[in-house]
Amino acid sequence: MPDSGIDLFDEFAVELTADGTPATPMVVVPLDAFGTETPDRIARTAERMSQALPLVVGVLRGPTTPGLTPLLQAATLTLTTDAAANSLPQAVVVDDIDAALDLLGAAVQHSPRAAVACGQLLRQTVRLPTVPALAAEAAVYSMLLGGNEFERWLAERGAARTVTPPEHALVRTHRDDDRLTITLNHPQRRNALSMRLREDLLEAVRLADLDPTLTAVEINGAGPVFSSGGDLDEFGTATDLVAAYLVRLDRAPWRIIDRIRDRVTVRAHGACIGAGAEVAAFAGTVIAAPDTYFAFPELRMGLVPGAGGTVSVPRRIGRWRAAWLMLTEQRLTAAAALEWGMVDAVEQTRS
Repeated sequence: MPDSGIDLFDEFAVELTADGTPATPMVVVPLDAFGTETPDRIARTAERMSQALPLVVGVLRGPTTPGLTPLLQAATLTLTTDAAANSLPQAVVVDDIDAALDLLGAAVQHSPRAAVACGQLLRQTVRLPTVPALAAEAAVYSMLLGGNEFERWLAERGAARTVTPPEHALVRTHRDDDRLTITLNHPQRRNALSMRLREDLLEAVRLADLDPTLTAVEINGAGPVFSSGGDLDEFGTATDLVAAYLVRLDRAPWRIIDRIRDRVTVRAHGACIGAGAEVAAFAGTVIAAPDTYFAFPELRMGLVPGAGGTVSVPRRIGRWRAAWLMLTEQRLTAAAALEWGMVDAVEQTRS
């Protein structure tokens, strides 16, 4: 058997090109080759994997064995066809490993800078309390706003449309005794998280935070979807990236939702994309209608999730499956979300 260890590599480096683009943003490690290695060798390899700069994708074509757990733990994520690995948050069970690698590799090669940043960020946020973790995400997001991958996406998008905001409130609130219902109320824009809607949501959750007599808070969305994510026509309007960083921290409704999460239930339906999924994941309870799906398109834009998703989503499904979703933009159905823990129940939408 050839040498199976990570010692085959001089080091895990991204090998930057002259313009600062990672030449090796992803390294694939065949984990089956470690099946006969000693626990000490596996532990040393896992330590190197955990400190790698590129994304480290484990590939497991055989059965998952307990001895390989340190390697699964250290990787960015591990792809396997072993159905028994469904119970492991470190593993993503796929039908075809090679097809999954092609999908992942193409996404990473499209935005290698953002991909490496996302992988490193997910390793940090799971170790930090909420506010420092949000600060780390905001710093990375704001940095990428000045990058060439986001600039490319803006050019592909073309000129932003001028959108006339409606006269009605973008967030409705209704109190019934000790219950507060908060409704995202811009169905014409699929409840996109515009600056105005974000501010209205912030004021609504602040009300719940300041009033302890509100023992139950429900957040839902008007119209066919819960939220289609950030308002794409507002993307690229930030000119002061330091200010953008501070705004993402100071004006973040998700920071308040996390603080009162034990009182918060999100009722999701239809599309929960980007910020919509990220905000929902902060709630203590997430109930999804059967038509719900979650997706994270930020990497394609040269960005990472910026509405707290690198904090909230890993806390529900683990950083490994979060990495898979955030790197590939694959949809997570309501049924799969229940299996992974992204939601707590799947129920028909109440009339």
